Amino acid sequence: MSVIAVFGGTFNPFHIGHYEMLSNVCELPYIDRVFVMPDKIPPHKTCEFLASDEHRIEMCRLVCDDFPKAELCLIEFEREGKSYTVDTVKELQKKHPNDTFYIVIGGDMLATLDSWYKWEELIKAVPFLAFSREGIDFNTHLNRLMSLGADIRVIDKKITDISSTELRAITMKEMLPEKVYDYIIKKGIYND
Repeated sequence: MSVIAVFGGTFNPFHIGHYEMLSNVCELPYIDRVFVMPDKIPPHKTCEFLASDEHRIEMCRLVCDDFPKAELCLIEFEREGKSYTVDTVKELQKKHPNDTFYIVIGGDMLATLDSWYKWEELIKAVPFLAFSREGIDFNTHLNRLMSLGADIRVIDKKITDISSTELRAITMKEMLPEKVYDYIIKKGIYND
């Protein structure tokens, strides 16, 4: 029996904030494994430019190499349609019936969790590991969701506050893990 944290996202690209979140989750003594899971078709986001599946997967793979607990999980690429978290959780629980799962979530996603597809079913199915984020009334959202039955553990660590959209606009080397930066430059992914 393992305790598995599921860290999903568009990862367009996998930036330093994602890297810090992954590092912190991997340090939690009660977490045995972390599934880094790029989504195939992000249901909550529309992107001006979405790097190819191949590039987003490879960026995640590069980052996983830095953490013994982290492993790439491509379960959302095995099915058609949008990557709804509730469907992914059901599938993971079916494939790993003896394991316990947590969903890793940033403060920006916590603030919109009650707009997710079948969110009420999701909060009953799995607990969350949540990071706060500056500029969001984190405690208000946290308390409201917990009053509705969500099981949320807060990871009280400072994470670099940068969004993927901002990062693609400024392309700052220091905001990316070195391996990811080198990969992006080599492949010319965000040249436009």
